[in-house]
This record gives sequence, C-alpha cells and structure tokens, in this order.
Amino acid sequence: MKIVIIGGVAAGASAAARARRMDDSAEIVVFERGPYVSFANCGLPYYVGGDIPKRDNLLLVSPELFRRRFHIDVRLHHEVTSINRGAKTVTVKTASGSFEEGYDKLILAPGCRPLIPRIPGAELKNVSTVFTIDDVDNIMSALSGGIKSAVIIGGGFIGLETAKALLKRGLDVTLVEMTNQLMTIFDPEFSLPMEKHLAAAGLKLRLGQSVAELRGDGAVSEVLLSDGTVLPAQLVIMSAGLRPCTELAQAAGLEIGSTGGITVDDTMRTSDPDIYAAGDVVESRHIVSGKPIRVSLANNANRQGRIAGNNAVGAAELRCKGTLATSVIRVADLTTARTGLSEREAEAAGFDCQSVYAPEPSNASYFPGFGWLILKVTFEKKNGRILGAQAIGERGVDKRIDVLASAIYAGLSVFDLENLDLTYAPPYSSAKGPEIMAGMTASNVMRGDVKVVTPAKLPQLLAEGAQLIDLREQSELDEEGGIEGARLIPLDTLRADPSLLDKNGKYVFYCGVGKRAYNACRFMKQLGYDVYNLTGGYNAYIMDV
Repeated sequence: MKIVIIGGVAAGASAAARARRMDDSAEIVVFERGPYVSFANCGLPYYVGGDIPKRDNLLLVSPELFRRRFHIDVRLHHEVTSINRGAKTVTVKTASGSFEEGYDKLILAPGCRPLIPRIPGAELKNVSTVFTIDDVDNIMSALSGGIKSAVIIGGGFIGLETAKALLKRGLDVTLVEMTNQLMTIFDPEFSLPMEKHLAAAGLKLRLGQSVAELRGDGAVSEVLLSDGTVLPAQLVIMSAGLRPCTELAQAAGLEIGSTGGITVDDTMRTSDPDIYAAGDVVESRHIVSGKPIRVSLANNANRQGRIAGNNAVGAAELRCKGTLATSVIRVADLTTARTGLSEREAEAAGFDCQSVYAPEPSNASYFPGFGWLILKVTFEKKNGRILGAQAIGERGVDKRIDVLASAIYAGLSVFDLENLDLTYAPPYSSAKGPEIMAGMTASNVMRGDVKVVTPAKLPQLLAEGAQLIDLREQSELDEEGGIEGARLIPLDTLRADPSLLDKNGKYVFYCGVGKRAYNACRFMKQLGYDVYNLTGGYNAYIMDV
C-alpha cells in the first residue's frame, strides 16, 4: 500500500500520522511545495506581536522527525503539478526537474492561499500577507527597519490578530474593512464592543471603505482609500480572505462543490474512490443547516486529515459528521467566539428562529477578578433546538461556547441547556452560569412565560405602536444613559401601581440585563397586559462588556 499526500501542513500532516499509526507497513510520501511542514500558521500573528518569542516555536515537526519517528518520507520544495487518475500517478516539480510518482491512494491537502485584491501597487515592497513563515520573516525584517505606520486590509481573524500584534510593536495602525462591521461571521452587534476596545487600544478603524491604491517608490509609503483619504503606511497587510487550492483537483476532473471546495463524502473520499481530500480545500457539511460550507479552520483541517489518513489505508472506517465552524479570537482585551449558525445565518437558511441574550459575569460577581460577557443563543421556535451561539467578553467566553458547541453537536434543546449540570465555584462560575441562564431565558420563551424582542427587532415593534418602558432607577439612567423615547418607571414603582400603564397598550420593558424586566413581564402578563422583555436589557442593546 502506497499513500501519497499532497500538502504537509495541518490536514496533510494529520493524515500522514494517522495513516502510519493504522498501517505500519504502508509507504507514505508527503509532497509539500513550501519550505516547511506542519508549521503553526495560526500562531503567525502572535509571533509578530511577541507573544510567541521564538521563530522556532512555530515549527512543530521537522521532516527529519517524520522520517525518524514515523518512517514517513516528507519532501519539501516538491510541487505536484498534475494528477493522472488513470495511471494513478502524480507529476512532481522540483528545482532539478520533474518526475512521476505512483500511488495506491492519494490524499489532497494543499490548503488554501490568501486572496489578494487587485489593487494598484500591491507589488510594492513591504506589502505582505500573514500566511507563511516567509511572510512573517519579511514582516519582522520590515519592523527591524524602524517603520512607524501600517495599514491592515480586512477585518477578519488574521487582520484583527495582526493589527493587535503591530499595536504591541508600537506602530500607528489603521484597519480598513469594506463592510460596516468587523468579523462578518458574527451578527452585526458583536462588532460594536470590538470596535470600542480596539479604538481604546489605539487602532484606527475605517469601516465601509476599501483601498483604491497603494503608493510608494519601490516600497509602500501610503494608502489611498475609496473616499479619497490618504493614509501613511510603511507596511501593508493583506487579509482579505482565503481561496482553496483546487486547481489540481479541477484539472483532474474531480467534482467541485457549490462553495468552491472539493466535494467529499463523510469518509473524506472524493468523486474518485482512490482519492481523498481534507482541510481548507474541501467542501464540508454544516451540522445544523445540513448545507455545504467551506471553512478555513485548523481544528477542522486536523480532524478531517485524521479521517482521510485512516480511511486511505483501509482501517476501520471513520466518518466526518460535519462542522459547526466553531471559532474563537482574542480582540484587544476581549474574547469573541461562536458556534453553529448566527441569527443572520439561521434566518438566511430558512429557520423560524428566536434569539436571547444573557449578559452575565464570568464567575461569581462577589469574587474578585470577575469579568462580564454577553452570550447570545439562537434556537428554533417550534422545538427549542439550539441552532447557534455567540459570545463576547473579558473572561470565560471560550468555555461557554465549547459547552454550546457540545450541546448543538448532541442535538440538545434549550430545555436541556437550562438543566445542564456544570461545575460551580465562585472563582470559576456563578451557580447559574451564562449558558444555563441563556437556557432558562430561552425555555421561558418556549413555554410562553414571556415574550421577548431582540435589540435588532425592537424598532419594528415600536413602529407597530409598542411603548418602551425603562425599569431602572433614575440614578442608573443618569449614569449609564438610556434608549431614546423610553418612559422611566422603576420596577418597584410599577409593582406598587401597575395602573400607571394602560391595559390597552403594548409595552416593551427593559432594565440592565433583562432580569427586572422579566419579573415585570411575569406579573404584568398575569394582570392582562401585553408585554415584551427586551432580551439582554440595556447591556445587550449597547453591547457593553
């Protein structure tokens, strides 16, 4: 049995290691077109920022280690240029020429490449992506030259992580994003706290704009924006997205899916039974929607590579059940994470869904060092099935999203969520943690105990004639501000005299985080009032963490 693997980073390296563990007699050859195998590309921005102190820390496994420990033949600077499916060979190009290599099973794991916008001046010196070791070598060389200003093009994972890294290096940094929000994989409101905290850290943001031209004499020196603004920039980072490397697969006649990735079944087999594919280059299935999706995430690539390597050598079959695209990012002093579908994605996929917010402390609020987070859970109205979750905050965000990812994978509903048995001690969580509080809130909605409205849908309800009631105290309104047009009636005042509100009206109650408003909704509903709770309260309305 001879296994040939194209690509030696996340998916390819995982495939090779799993194949060897399952078949010690197989001949395994890995062709990697670049100079490194199994390097930590997710760690590149953190090396630029100094969080990872040594360049060698990025090099996880060497070809020598693969050969010595696993008897795997890793060949760097070997680019596969074509696949001959009939002869079961690949053509490989090296510095000294080309040759043919045969295979019994082939695994495609070439990954993806950065999407480079067609911008005049993109060829100038000190214009770079953050994708390879060579990229960060060039960036570190530029930084050692004493540059003072940088422009980041793109507000996704790499753009934000690199922006923070360059701020730590003391540069004047501007981030340009053509949409009106950062991190478009999140619902729009999650951009607000990121913008606030990044601005406090010194980042200049230009949302809703694009780059028209890069200018400079040999090296970049300034950036022209679409609105005519000229920014100083001795370094420009392109982080406008990624494109799967499907050229080999397309030329070989393999099936390509609607998202642009290689079509595979749940064993990671392509339309050719002797060819598998894994990682950023493939089209996956979303576990919640069941629809095709293409994601560029290392955890996804490693999982798929392991399955492809296992099945290619004929071991007891493993199957990929799909992806939730679970991801996390540290932005300034905040952590933002998500899993499943956002509310926007769920609605676009045709789900009749509802969302609730749970602004909660990361641990017991009386214990020193707690931080606030806001958790948003989206679920189906008909049965309470959890569709997705998003969170942002100072501490504990990754833990909550991991809990929700496990719940979604298991097919749990919000009724299960409110009954989870999770760890509790004051340094780690509240007795009713954020994920449990979100489950309770959503379950109350499902049982008809309360009607809720999200901040995004509040204007529609107000346009229908609903009146907005602020249940906080005057001191809170004075200190924190409030929603324009709201009538202030503190909860205790309303409790003492519900007749302050006309029974013929429709009302939306809000407070700080939604708990006082829930109490008001309960007793006012029992008195015959038509009332809604603004889920998450004023904190969710302004997304304040």
